[in-house]
Amino acid sequence: MIKIELGQVVKSTAGRDCGELFIILDIKEAYVYIADGKRRRIEAPKKKKYKHIQITYKIADEIAGKLKHNEKITNADIRNSLKDYQQTLE
Repeated sequence: MIKIELGQVVKSTAGRDCGELFIILDIKEAYVYIADGKRRRIEAPKKKKYKHIQITYKIADEIAGKLKHNEKITNADIRNSLKDYQQTLE
């Protein structure tokens, strides 16, 4: 099984948000809680099963560090991290 970490960038493979990029904010049992800072904000993260996401090997270091140290994360932080990742794909 692939290791899933906080702050990891994932792609949704099912649902209305199929094909969108998100960052993992929390991991609980068979679910991950993800947000993109736009439609899915930190205040109301999306609950997804592991089988409905595609793991990338990119970890948003700034977000991961803040999550591990219980620091405040803003929606702008998430948007900027996803924007940086998107630019590396192009």
